[in-house]
Amino acid sequence: MFNFRFREKTNTWPAFVDLFSNLVIILIFLLIVFVFLWTTTSVFNKSTGVKTIAELKQTNAEQTARIRQMEADEEEATRLLIQARARLESAETDLNAKDLSIVDLITAYENQVNDLQAKDEVTKQQMEEMAAQLEASKVAQRELADNLAKKQAELQETVKLQAAKLEQYDEEYKEELEKLTDALAVAEKSVKEQEVRYVEMSTRLNKALADKVAELEALKEYQSDFYRAIKTALGKTSSVQEDGDRFIVPSDILFQTGSYKLSAEGKNQIRLISNVIKNLEDIIPEDINWIIRIDGHTDSRPVVPGNRAYADNMQLSILRARAVMNELIRDGVSARRLVPSGFGDMHPIKLGTDKESMQKNRRIELKLTNK
Repeated sequence: MFNFRFREKTNTWPAFVDLFSNLVIILIFLLIVFVFLWTTTSVFNKSTGVKTIAELKQTNAEQTARIRQMEADEEEATRLLIQARARLESAETDLNAKDLSIVDLITAYENQVNDLQAKDEVTKQQMEEMAAQLEASKVAQRELADNLAKKQAELQETVKLQAAKLEQYDEEYKEELEKLTDALAVAEKSVKEQEVRYVEMSTRLNKALADKVAELEALKEYQSDFYRAIKTALGKTSSVQEDGDRFIVPSDILFQTGSYKLSAEGKNQIRLISNVIKNLEDIIPEDINWIIRIDGHTDSRPVVPGNRAYADNMQLSILRARAVMNELIRDGVSARRLVPSGFGDMHPIKLGTDKESMQKNRRIELKLTNK
């Protein structure tokens, strides 16, 4: 990019020394010729010969001193020329170094110029891309403005439609409000009628509850007679025991382990209990609506897998309660006075897995109560 012509290296020292030496030799030669001619002229003049010789000697001496001085000056000039040569060589070296530095600077400058040119190309490309993007953005803005105008028009149309619908809904709301007002009046009338019915029903319910309480109070006498009669019928040696308002019959005296079929001893026990219940039917007045609840209970041992007779303890307890009910019916007890139910192992008498707790939890409970 840049063209420079640098100085060629030239050594001027030899020519300078040769020129100076030639000038000194020519000067010495001229002086010798001058002295020779002047001496010759003076010697051959007899009248002034002696004086001339003396003057010649003096002149010769002066010339000799001058020659010596010139030689000294030549030596001094030579020394100075040597120093000048050394300085000149040093200056040439410095100049060469500076020339090299200038070349480096020029190279660096050219590199920077190239980099700037490359960056300028990139910048131009980026500017072109930005211009394209700006143009695309303008197009998109125009499209967006068109879409907004279209949406605005649609929104205005929608607002008009909504306003019309609101007017229609307002009319319908007024009609519905009138209907609701009429319905509310009817409902208020119905509520008042319901309140009258509620008072009547409450009165009847209170009377029924009072009757039930009276039945329970009347039934308490027969409960005591019932449990006492069963205890007397089964005898003192029986394992059947009274517990509050219920009579507990151990399952072990009624069924075999894991079975819901009554044993012979169990049937005998049930027959004695059925005689007491039949006598109770003759004693208790007809206006007392009473029943005998038969509740079956088991222990917590799980059912043996593969048992097809029942699935779990709950089902076993229900089957045992039904077996007792069926046996009482066969012995003459009215079926309408018997209600069987089963609880499985959900209500144990004693918590624990020992033999005694398990035995107490396997039971049939008989309870005289009202419906």
